[in-house]
Amino acid sequence: MTIKRKLNVVDDKVMIIKDLCKSFGSNHVLKDFDLELKRGESVVVLGKSGSGKSVLIKCIIGLLKPDKGSIQIFGKNIPDMGHDELDLIRAKVGFLFQSNALYDSMTVRENLEFPLRRHWIEVAQGEVDEMVMDALKDVGLAHTIDMMPVELSGGMRKRIALARTLILKPEIILYDEPTTGLDTITSKEIIELMIEIQQKYNTTSLIISHDMTCVKMASNRVVMLIDGKCYISGTYDELLKSEDPKVKLFFE
Repeated sequence: MTIKRKLNVVDDKVMIIKDLCKSFGSNHVLKDFDLELKRGESVVVLGKSGSGKSVLIKCIIGLLKPDKGSIQIFGKNIPDMGHDELDLIRAKVGFLFQSNALYDSMTVRENLEFPLRRHWIEVAQGEVDEMVMDALKDVGLAHTIDMMPVELSGGMRKRIALARTLILKPEIILYDEPTTGLDTITSKEIIELMIEIQQKYNTTSLIISHDMTCVKMASNRVVMLIDGKCYISGTYDELLKSEDPKVKLFFE
């Protein structure tokens, strides 16, 4: 069964990216890129490989410093933040890594507990156990709590990575190519889980992807990153009808 999007979007901008530029030598990856994200909205940034999608998401979470421009999240500019301020913001902004980034030497339980320790969140062990179990139930994998990542399938590891992202109850979730390396059926299951999470917690999602199934199912707005800029923005159906050759390439 395909889950339908029922996103509760309000006119409350939680992220405003303005005139963002990032170059590596003579390679100008982002050129005055603009983007606004409203609370409860699910936006997919669509672009070809090498178009700058990963650079964009790394700038958003503060792993890369832009050459120019601003990234306002909850009214605070990411490029101006020091390490401690970034840690505070990252507690509100979940990040699902393309590679999952699970710790192979830790059990599922320990992987999920790690963000709580990392952000120095003071909760009793009983509360930690409850938070871990709630996150695992959200992704349908409560039975894996004492398993090691190597014992899990690719789709299960993706779900555990999402559970770890959910443990801090983030207001924004950034997804970096969430379906890469997964088969068609598993990819669809992950996309449906993303939608379920969005509907349950009314999180705001920014999804980096070139998977057109993910774009169609998970977005209520699509931003096309072409030539380093926000080339065009609209719903999937609106872009599908576009006669612009650069846009049509993605739908062929």
